Amino acid sequence: MCNAYCISFGAINLKPEEIKGKRVIEVGSYDVNGSLRSLVESYYPAEYIGVDIAEGPGVDVIGKAEDILDRFGKESFDIVISTELLEHIRDWRDSIHNIKNICKAGGIILITTRSYGCLYHGHPYDFWRYELEDMKHIFSDCLIEKLEKSPSKGVFVKMK
Repeated sequence: MCNAYCISFGAINLKPEEIKGKRVIEVGSYDVNGSLRSLVESYYPAEYIGVDIAEGPGVDVIGKAEDILDRFGKESFDIVISTELLEHIRDWRDSIHNIKNICKAGGIILITTRSYGCLYHGHPYDFWRYELEDMKHIFSDCLIEKLEKSPSKGVFVKMK
């Protein structure tokens, strides 16, 4: 699930040379109202896999974020994208652990999520809100290249 601000953040911060020939996974890929997939695929990745808990547009593999490390293995992707997912996962710590671990050393993680002030939007659940300081803390073991607050009441981060 994405919005125009997420797509803009991805378009500005994901470069063709970072993606060409690389393995990409999108965690939380169900396309409700927009996706980075067509943009990223236009940069010719070697593979693009969309994972979500239900079948639908943009979903190649059905599964939970909590299970992606077991399913795909450690350091199996060059780029991990997750837009508007973290607020919907009760056990976000496990999911973040898995996202970090399926990404290869030196790979790219791009995440967007909701911040305080965003209204409840269960798809099917809505548990959390994050702020810039939360992202700094959660990803303190990563090299944060870009961290910004979105006008749409969200937080966006790109890191290695």
